[in-house]
Amino acid sequence: MLVLSILTFFLHFSPSSQQFPRPCATAEVLRTKQCCPVWEGDGSVCGARSGRGFCQDVVVSERPNGPQYPHSDVDDRERWPLVFYNRTCQCAGNFMGFSCGECKFGYFGANCAERRESVRRNILQLSVTERQKFISYLNLAKNSISPDYVIVTGTYEEMNNGTNPMFADISVYDMFVWMHYYVSRDALLGGANNVWPDIDFAHESAAFLPWHRVYLLLWEHEIRKLTGDFNFTIPYWDWRDAQDCQVCTDELMGARSPLNPNLISPASVFSSWKVICTQPEEYNSRAALCNGTGEGPLLRNPGNHDPSRVTRLPTSADVESVVSLTEYETGPMDRTANMSFRNALEGFASPETGMAVRGQSTMHNALHVFMNGSMSSVQGSANDPIFLLHHAFIDSIFEQWLRRHQPPRTHYPTENAPIGHNDGYYMVPFIPLYRNGDYFLSTKALGYEYAYLLDPGQRFVQEFLNPYLEQVREIWQWLLGAGILGALVAGIAMASVALVCRTRRQQKKKKKPSIFGERQPLLNSSEEEGTASYQTTL
Repeated sequence: MLVLSILTFFLHFSPSSQQFPRPCATAEVLRTKQCCPVWEGDGSVCGARSGRGFCQDVVVSERPNGPQYPHSDVDDRERWPLVFYNRTCQCAGNFMGFSCGECKFGYFGANCAERRESVRRNILQLSVTERQKFISYLNLAKNSISPDYVIVTGTYEEMNNGTNPMFADISVYDMFVWMHYYVSRDALLGGANNVWPDIDFAHESAAFLPWHRVYLLLWEHEIRKLTGDFNFTIPYWDWRDAQDCQVCTDELMGARSPLNPNLISPASVFSSWKVICTQPEEYNSRAALCNGTGEGPLLRNPGNHDPSRVTRLPTSADVESVVSLTEYETGPMDRTANMSFRNALEGFASPETGMAVRGQSTMHNALHVFMNGSMSSVQGSANDPIFLLHHAFIDSIFEQWLRRHQPPRTHYPTENAPIGHNDGYYMVPFIPLYRNGDYFLSTKALGYEYAYLLDPGQRFVQEFLNPYLEQVREIWQWLLGAGILGALVAGIAMASVALVCRTRRQQKKKKKPSIFGERQPLLNSSEEEGTASYQTTL
């Protein structure tokens, strides 16, 4: 842990990113609505000189949305990102980023030409050092201010149409917490408590799975940049058939505090974390946005939830039943959809029947409710780092479904889904831009895999052999030292034996030789036994 603490200290000010690019958070950029920063690699806008990308108009989908949101031109997230920017960098080839200075998911190297597949592994099968490193990275992200990105703290109207920018610094970890809040918050219609709650650009419809897939990829991407560890992957928690919170230990995500069952154990680093964006009623009463200010300790009390809402954690049979559903989205494409894989996996439908249920939370939703704390509120749920482990496993179930049914892109809804969920809608609030339908595809195309979905041979290497190799790497210095010491001891022993043998030979030379002049026979025979006994002088 000492090494990891030192790592945290030295990496505290490393670059990170996501949300509003800092170069685009100025009055001039907001006035022109052109977010096309210069790539430092060649000094040109969007790296155009190197062929990385170009500054182009943002073309949004005009396909109709569903009836769940009846308003127009009252929310900054409508037709994202046109309220803030109508020109952004459009990257070419394997390049990505707000200035096209980074590599697309699955590509690495100076020119983004190296293709690599990363493997996400079960956190319960990581070595002690790997677990400590993961927790250290989480804490580093929680305490490192992003030099590249900021969050918006006011609506575009409150900024006087951009002439009075309202942005704030935020840590890398809290930036992603804030994004999860911003994408799911109520629409502010003007004035205290004048909101429209039936709106969510990342939940309760088709984009739930693609949006969270990109969210995790970006989080993973930012941790790699922050730490310089480009082999890092988010671990998952396989909670099938679990009876309790298996990851709620001080070695992992923090045990229950013996002083207060709603808090994290003081022995865990997470006990000192402050949550943000957990008071939606207050923001609505003030008609304001969450500004990223700390609002109290991380809360968690697993298992002490309303049992009528969640009767048990999901089972292996539940997962199999959900994955067997053939339709990705059905009917109104919201929480009332029947026989919809997305709705059943999200947790608004029964995994046994596929029919929508009221007053109960299943599958994905069940884990959030079970945690009975910060995880149980949609807007603030990403405050708890268990959120990452949970959603990584949900993403793996999405991947199981994609591989089993191999749906074409046309199975993803192109129109009439709730606002924000159509195929061509840009994901709120990501900049650079990502379309929902572009991520309705296998993880293999995005450069990552899940250990338990590998074929048996690869799975053996990832889940069983690699942990042992990791342990060997952890103690290789001791093994090397033991080998050197053993070699020295063996050398001394052999030298001692040689010295004794030499002394004996010298003593024999001093004896009187036999009449035949033979000082020492090469072979001895045993007439008594009637057989030859072949033995060397030694």
